[in-house]
Amino acid sequence: MREVAIVGISMIKFGRYADRDFAQLSAQAVLEALKDAGMEMKQIEALYSGNLYQTSGSGQRILQQIGQTGIPVVNVANACATGSTAFREAYFAVASGAYDVVMAVGSEQMGKQGLLGSRGDPATSLEGRVGSYMMPAVFGMAGMEHARKYGTKQEHFALASVKNHWHSTMNPLAQYQKESPLDEVLNSRMIAYPNTLLMCCPTGDGAAAAILTSMDKARQFTTQPIKVAASVLTSDPFTDRDLTLPDINTLTRNAAKLAYEQAGIGPEDLDQVELHDCFATAELLHYENLGLCGDGEAAMHVASGAPWLGNKIPTKYEEDVAPFRDKTYQPKTKAVVNASGGLLSKGHPLGATGVANIAEIVFHLRGQAGQRQVEGSKVGLAHVIGLCSACTIHILQK
Repeated sequence: MREVAIVGISMIKFGRYADRDFAQLSAQAVLEALKDAGMEMKQIEALYSGNLYQTSGSGQRILQQIGQTGIPVVNVANACATGSTAFREAYFAVASGAYDVVMAVGSEQMGKQGLLGSRGDPATSLEGRVGSYMMPAVFGMAGMEHARKYGTKQEHFALASVKNHWHSTMNPLAQYQKESPLDEVLNSRMIAYPNTLLMCCPTGDGAAAAILTSMDKARQFTTQPIKVAASVLTSDPFTDRDLTLPDINTLTRNAAKLAYEQAGIGPEDLDQVELHDCFATAELLHYENLGLCGDGEAAMHVASGAPWLGNKIPTKYEEDVAPFRDKTYQPKTKAVVNASGGLLSKGHPLGATGVANIAEIVFHLRGQAGQRQVEGSKVGLAHVIGLCSACTIHILQK
């Protein structure tokens, strides 16, 4: 397998674009990635397009906007991991030697469509009778199970939201760029306990694109290629579990183990992480799933300041956090988590998220993240999970 590098990257501002369709949004992202790489579309040898709700022909529709060149197009759908799965397919296309220069695009146009996700025929569905597959309920239940086992408080989960909303104020590409202090988060409308409205990610529209080449080829386009050190995809293994409580942890833990082995590093080597915080409860659970802290330590980790920009609690939030901090806790890693604002503020147009998370890591590795720059960032991890179907982890190195 050949070493693979990212030489071009882009992400448009996430939001709601009633006057443009997903192909037009994607075309903008593609053209920006080409400009970033110093390339023309005729140099791209294959296109991998991730779009969940308009999968069929999505890549071809994008090419209709920017120029049809006759290249192979692969359209991908894989729950919330759609975009990152398209990126992984692009990675393997280059690593295998099949192509030298390829593009991955993630896109979605959701408007105000929700993240409900109930499944099954209404005539036979057990939804609401023996648990729920509605996303707010699933991640609310997962948070409560963590609280039962480890004593995690609602305030601990809410701190992840406070952190990510603060980070978003420094990200001009985030859908929302507004601070939300702890009392505002806790007093917003309850959705599925312990997650309030401000602890749930918004949906919307967005697109992101990445250009990948072999490492040898990358030197023709940039003096700062970003190496894809690990690319992992997992799905749910069989486990003996209560089927009314979907398992959101195992596939991420399995993926993390494989990714660290593939990259030859551990979580303590990470400078930053963009993880799948579709709900505030999910962020804390994934601290443990990704090995950023030990089992049962997520509450202490978020309150320690370690995953916050600068690895400390901002002075204006010290009073809010102080009652929930364990001063004896020593962080295992100081990786900043969701410097972009995370899904909670950046938004979650499903097919776009996976490539956008990778883009955020690249911005930092290049030193192009502006006010939210993680200083000295050399290694970053991008994580996306599609509940009970897919988890992708990509580790990128400077």
